[in-house]
Order: sequence, then structure tokens, then C-alpha cells
Amino acid sequence: MELSIEQLKLAFEQQGYIADEEAVVTTYLALKLQKPLLVEGPPGVGKTEIAKVLAGVFDTELIRLQCYEGLDENKALYEWNYQKQLIKIQLSQVNREDRRQAVEDNLFSEDYLLERPLLKAIRAEKTPVLLIDEVDKVDQEFEAFLFEVLSDFQVSIPEWGTLKSRQIPIVVLTSNGERELSDGLKRRCVYLYLDFPDPAKELRIITAKVPEISRRLSLEVAKAVGYIRERLELRKKPSIAETLDWARALVALDADRLTPEVVDLTLNIIFKNKDDIDTFRQNLGPQELVASAANGTGVGKPGGRG
Repeated sequence: MELSIEQLKLAFEQQGYIADEEAVVTTYLALKLQKPLLVEGPPGVGKTEIAKVLAGVFDTELIRLQCYEGLDENKALYEWNYQKQLIKIQLSQVNREDRRQAVEDNLFSEDYLLERPLLKAIRAEKTPVLLIDEVDKVDQEFEAFLFEVLSDFQVSIPEWGTLKSRQIPIVVLTSNGERELSDGLKRRCVYLYLDFPDPAKELRIITAKVPEISRRLSLEVAKAVGYIRERLELRKKPSIAETLDWARALVALDADRLTPEVVDLTLNIIFKNKDDIDTFRQNLGPQELVASAANGTGVGKPGGRG
């Protein structure tokens, strides 16, 4: 199924994902060129969500490879089920010699193969979405292996030979920018940088994800979170997920606007460690945050257009 840029933007919105024109056009080009989409940016800005949305848009399987330090080819590609093979060998010991030989010849059949995400994506009957999440956490050796797979969409299994992809997967790679990725990987991808949304865009996200929230409160939440990110040096800036959790928490408390008291009671929703809470109290505080949310500009006034 091929979509135009406008159709893709609408499909994103129908999946509840608010994307600006740059993100939509870049995603469209990655799909059109059949190249992996490399999405970079700070944690919590919606990088992983793009892959989930694409799986929903195309009604297909999402296959996720979660990267981590020490990830190797076996964990990403395939492994043999050694325990099952060993049991089969042991059972064959009580059988005749010719049957034991047949068992040994069959030990590397598909029955004993454990598919990992990369092989699963390559062998999929229907075009899947392959999410390679936080690729900046793996070492350069694994990264080199990875971009070879992404170049040819084929892998070699010594016992079987070379397996070519039945369909070219839709590939989304994400990076938090913890280290610089190699030029070889970048060349094979279409690049998109996602930053924290401005208050106007965050307002749209809140409205889409928390429809029960009042217009006034959603405006104040969007402004307040933007003010926190801009003003404070934090270990972890509030992500979009934290913004939405905060909005839902305020609705659950029947708040119709921000007050110093309700902000103070809900700091643990916005911040995820004590250092950041202390930084907030020492350098900003509930009263200044409420004032900034009530008087801030750039989003619109209560009752007006966002």
C-alpha cells in the first residue's frame, strides 16, 4: 500500500501521533526509497513510537530488536536450540546406528532454529516493520554487521546457506545520541532528528491523547513543561510520556488549572529522580511555574486558538 504525503500525515494522526511536516516528509521518503529511517533525538520525544505507528498504518507486524551493550549477532540474528538438540542426541543413543545418523543429519533443521528479530524480519511473509531501538548502545563491530544486513537484506547461516529477504522490511532505527554512529550506517539511512516539541505542538499531543482534559489545563500543562525543559539543567528532562502522565494525573485529581499546591503534589509524575526534584525546588518552584503557565506566550490563550 503506497500513501501520498498527505495520506501518511492523516494516517499518523489517526494513530494518535502528531507529526510536523518535516517528520512526515522524511518518513515518506524513507518508505518511497525503501531505505531505513534513522531517528535521533533525546529520550522521550517519540522516536520509538514512529515504528509502532507505521506498523499500525500498514497493519503489519512490529518486530523489535532492543539494543544494549554487548549485543552480538547470535542474539540479534539466530541461535540453535542447543538443549533441544542435546535431548534429541541423547534419545538417539538407544536407537540403531542408522537412526542415530539420521538424527544427527536433522539437528540443524528448522525445528531447532531460534529466530531472533533480524532473521524473523528477513523471513517474514508480509512486509514487517523492523524496529532497531537505541542502536547507539551497541559497539562498532556489531554496528558494522548491522549495516551489512541492512544493505542486502540477506543473511548467511552456515548450515543452510544464504537467505534472502522475501520482502524488504520497513526499518526504523532509533538513537539517543549517546555516541556518534558510523558513516557506513548513516549512508544507508534517511535521517530524522526529533527534539522536544514546542508548547503549541505539545498542546496538540495532549489534546489528542488526553481528550478529557480541559482546554485551560492542557494549555497550562504544555507551557509549564516547556518552561521546565528550557529553564532547568536536569538529569532527565520530562518526556512527552511524562507530560501525558502529568495531564492524566491532574484530571484524576479533578484539577481545572495549575496551582502551586497541585504542582507540588504531582512533582513525582514530572520528575523521575530526587536530584531533579531538588533542582526544581531550588531554582524554579511551584509558584514561578504556575505563573509562567498562566502568562506564557506562544501557545494561545484559554479559549483561543492553539
